[in-house]
Amino acid sequence: MVIQPKIRGFICTNAHPLGCAANVQQQIDYVKGHPVQGQAPKNVLVLGCSTGYGLASRIVSAFGYGAKTLGVCFEKEPSDRKTATAGWYNTAAFHDKAKAAGLYARTLNGDAFSNEMKAEVIEAIKQDLGQVDLVIYSLASPRRTDPNTGETYKSTLKPVGKAYTTKTYDTDKDLVHEVTLEPANEEEIQNTVKVMGGEDWEMWIDALDKAGVLADGAKTTAYTYIGKELTWPIYGHATIGKAKEDLDRAAAAINSEFAGKHVKAYVSSLKALVTQASSAIPVMPLYISLIYKVMKEEGTHEGCIEQIHGLFSEKLLAENPQMDEMKRLRMDGKETNDATQAKIKALWEQVTQDNFHDLSDYKGYHQEFLHLFGFGFDNVDYGADVDPMVNW
Repeated sequence: MVIQPKIRGFICTNAHPLGCAANVQQQIDYVKGHPVQGQAPKNVLVLGCSTGYGLASRIVSAFGYGAKTLGVCFEKEPSDRKTATAGWYNTAAFHDKAKAAGLYARTLNGDAFSNEMKAEVIEAIKQDLGQVDLVIYSLASPRRTDPNTGETYKSTLKPVGKAYTTKTYDTDKDLVHEVTLEPANEEEIQNTVKVMGGEDWEMWIDALDKAGVLADGAKTTAYTYIGKELTWPIYGHATIGKAKEDLDRAAAAINSEFAGKHVKAYVSSLKALVTQASSAIPVMPLYISLIYKVMKEEGTHEGCIEQIHGLFSEKLLAENPQMDEMKRLRMDGKETNDATQAKIKALWEQVTQDNFHDLSDYKGYHQEFLHLFGFGFDNVDYGADVDPMVNW
């Protein structure tokens, strides 16, 4: 079939297998061209391995450090009439490239929150790896079913305490407008913490340890975004922010519980990027379009692969990494420093419907959005007939 992007609102409902392969290859090429540093991991588990920062983590682990990688994702396979999800094609491409390079790669597809998936992963580690020495937690989901109670929780994107009115950009309507977000109630806050907080991360580390497949001295990190003043009402001082605080709690709990095994757990704060998750969050399409403009002019813009390459080399796998006051690893400094934020705030105050495309880098934003789904790559013929039936 000929596959052209089908965009509905803030999502693309299809994906291009050759474009996703081009995206993966581009990231592999970056890693091959930039030597890594730090203590190399041998066996890496990536929870949420198929897109964004999780995919980049898998690529850096394998093609930077030569590690064996076991991934977990939740993706839809293709059919004769429908393409697979982008994450499916990304994973297929990663497998192909890993095999060609002689690297071990195995991926399990299913609900990473479930006890069944934890058991399946543990069995795979026992069969193939023995133990894992690096665990990347990069899951992003709007809902989670507690595997012990069976209750399903849904996250909410709302401010906490009071309503919040701000500018936003509607990508579907090409419209800059004001949006008012009503405050979350206590149940919505707690439900968001259950979905996006640190409980499941803790459960994974505990399950791996009890099964004897977590190596002494293993490292683990969960990814977060903290942001700055413009995004605090929807991130830091909001339901998501409460969940992010719970990640800090979980990291401290893991470090305390597994101190005897010398396990080190970190929350890693990364910069704002176009992802399937961020595209759905009010304020973020406008904010990201503006930071892309500023950071590209400053020469400081980075994508997923540059951020993760830097995180692994400079922080996560370093002997004594520099941390902030909350003991987090920070890779967002090029975005959140005062000078850059001042430029972004100035643009934010000026931006209107009439000047949005002049003041922002929405072209770059939209290009990266298309790249998420395998579209917009110059070296792919999107008019050609391609087979969507790609397997791992």
